Formats: sequence, C-alpha cells, structure tokens
Amino acid sequence: MSFPENYWLISSGIFMVALVFLVIALRYRQKKYLVDNLPTSKVQGVFVGLVEVKGTAEAEKPLRSYLADESVVHYQWRVQEHWRKRERETYRDSKGKTKTRTRTRSGWKTVASDEERIPFYLRDDTGILRILPDGAKVEPKTLFDQTCRRKDPLYYQKGPRRAVANSTHKRRFIEEAVPLHQSLYVVGKAREREDMVAPEIAHDPDARLFLISTRTASQVSRGYALAAWALALVAFLLIVGGQWFLWNEHPAMVEKMRPYSFLFGSAFLVGWFLGWIWIAYNSLVDLRQRMKRAWSLVEIQLKRRSDLIPQIVSIVKGLKDHEKTLQSELAELRTQSAATEPGAEGPDPAGVKPCLLAIREAYPSLKSDETFLQLQQQLSETEQRIALARSYFNEVCTFFNTRLEVIPDRFIAKLGTFSPHPLIVAENFERASVQVDLAP
Repeated sequence: MSFPENYWLISSGIFMVALVFLVIALRYRQKKYLVDNLPTSKVQGVFVGLVEVKGTAEAEKPLRSYLADESVVHYQWRVQEHWRKRERETYRDSKGKTKTRTRTRSGWKTVASDEERIPFYLRDDTGILRILPDGAKVEPKTLFDQTCRRKDPLYYQKGPRRAVANSTHKRRFIEEAVPLHQSLYVVGKAREREDMVAPEIAHDPDARLFLISTRTASQVSRGYALAAWALALVAFLLIVGGQWFLWNEHPAMVEKMRPYSFLFGSAFLVGWFLGWIWIAYNSLVDLRQRMKRAWSLVEIQLKRRSDLIPQIVSIVKGLKDHEKTLQSELAELRTQSAATEPGAEGPDPAGVKPCLLAIREAYPSLKSDETFLQLQQQLSETEQRIALARSYFNEVCTFFNTRLEVIPDRFIAKLGTFSPHPLIVAENFERASVQVDLAP
C-alpha cells in the first residue's frame, strides 16, 4: 500500500476517534442546556414531568455509613490495597541488540467495596417530596478518606484479612455518601405516587436526565460546560496532533498531505459548528414547549379552583338564606375561576381566597361547618399551587426571553419563529377582595 493511501487510512482513523469525542462533547452541551432550561420548582409545586428541585435529604429511618458511621440516605465505600512488583523485560536498543532490564510497577487494587441507598424525602419550605434513587446518577460528597498500614486497627477492622499479591501492606479507605439533611439538587421525572395523591421522582427510561447531586445547579451546569469544551478541545488536538505527527514522519510528503489535512480539519470544524447550532436551536424549541406546558399547569389549577367554588357556594346558600346578597360574590367568584394567557384578551387569573374569607366572616355558622372548612383548606392549597405555577411560568418565560436577547442565541433564534412572551403581571393577576355587607 502506497504512502498516500496509508496516510488516508491513518487520517481517517484519527478523524473517527476525534468525531467520537466531539459527539460526547455535544451530549454534555445538551445536558447543560437542559439544566439551564429547567427552572427550580418548589416541592409543593412539583407537577408530573421533568422537574428540577432543591432541598435537604430527609428519611424516617436513615442508613449508617460503613466507614464514617454517619446518618445517610446513600453511601458507597471501597478499600484499595497498594502493590509493587519488579519485573524483568526484554527490549531492543537503538542498534537492534536484544537486552534485558528490570522495571518496577505499582498500583492500587480494590479489595472490598459496597453501596447502599434507600428512598428518601426532599424537603424545602413548602413540604416534602419522595425520591426513589434507583437508576439515578448520584454525585455524593466524600465523608471518609484515610490511608493506613497494618498497625492501624482500621486496616483489618474494615478491610479483608487476606492481602493481594505483592502487597506493600498499605490500604486506602474511601467513602462517599449523601448525608442526612444534606442540601441536594435533583433533576428527574416526576410521577404520581401509587399509595396517595402526591408526586414522586423516580427513574424513567424516557427521561433525559436523572441526577441527584450534592453540588449546586450552577456547579452542575458549569461542570457540563467544562466537560463539553474539554472534550471538543481533545478532539481538535487529536486531529492537529495526528497531522503534525504524519508531517514530521514524512516531511517530503508535506505538500501532498496538506489538502488531506485541510479537508479533515475543515470537516471537524464544520461538524462542531453545525452540531452546536442544532443543539442550541433544539434547546430553544424545548424551552418554548416547556413555557406552554407551564401555562397549562396554571390552567389545571384554575380548573380545580372552579370545580371547588360551586361546592362552597352551595354550602353557603344552604346554611344561610341570603341569596340576593350572595349574587355579587357568586358572580365575582365565577369570573375569577377562568384565565387567559398573558398577551391575549380575556380575564386574568386571580386569587379568590379574600372573597372566601369575606363570605365566611359574613356567615359565622360556616366557621364550625366541617365540610366548609375542608373545602376552604383545599381552595387555599389550590391558591398556593396557582401561585407556584404562576411563578414557574414566569421563570421559564423570563429565561426564554433572556435567551432571545443574548449573543449568540439571538442569532439562532432568528432561524425559527421565536419571539418574546409576556409574563403574568402581578397587578393584573390579583383581584381586590370582595366586601360583603349583609342586611340585618
């Protein structure tokens, strides 16, 4: 095989390896966009679907870690033993003569390890949310890291009795865990629990990410960005370094090799550029769909509110015969049970809790009615959920509008029909409380 053909084969191999690194880099870039696009939800405002939540790890019966002996919800430990070995090897020197030499090799071998995790709860200022960690990528913190010799009681107390071949009798004990009350950042697919009407986060094969991390959201995003840039740089250096090696080995063929080098280098840069545009554009599409879903969550809670209002009003009408006085309150409540998306004509979503409290004060007998109190509590919870859904919508909308303004995303946005979306304005969202003045 002639050298140009051989060069083409070697360059193609280098290019394919660089392409693999580039694909992995783009995947990390995709994860970064996903983390950035997800606004943080409050626990009480978690809805079915991919969500991002923050809180502390809590459990009814926590685990005890093996090495640090601390209360945790997840831990993994390993014991590594150091070994050193001297070997004789045969080699040829620069003159082609066969010679022997002695080399010393050493390293660490894992001699024991284990891992355990349990379902736990994530708690913030609004409530708790169950997390089923099986199948998740867990990023714990280091609780224990100690190296010792045989004289240390830890050596055999937590490690195996038998030594590895060529052991230097030095062991390293490492334990990583998610401690109880540890601040966590969780991204995963939320679903309805089977035992009660409440959400939980669990493994879903269709979910793009299931992460439980002791790092913050900004640290996770920054880590994905650094990994993407590092892998892209490695891929580029592979191509440049491979061409330099071939040119150095065959300087007489530089002129013939230059077009091939230019071809592979240009193909790599074009692939990186197109891949970045593809991921950035798709992330904007995903963000726009997430914004539409966020508004649908507001509508769902408004529908729940509108289903509760007739029950409350019927109780009021049944206990007190003041139908004329109730007409204004009833009309106001019904008006506030619907909403129109920001930017469109129609009524805005509004809180009805002040109206409900005014009616309750006007009818003292309602204060002791159990059914009314239950409905009032449900409606109050619904109002809080509406507020959380509204906040979630505004966060998604704000991030979407920001990305349409910053460079270079604003240029990519021009490729599609992306336009800024108005927020839910607080002044238009809230209604004045209804004053009830009953006739004597």
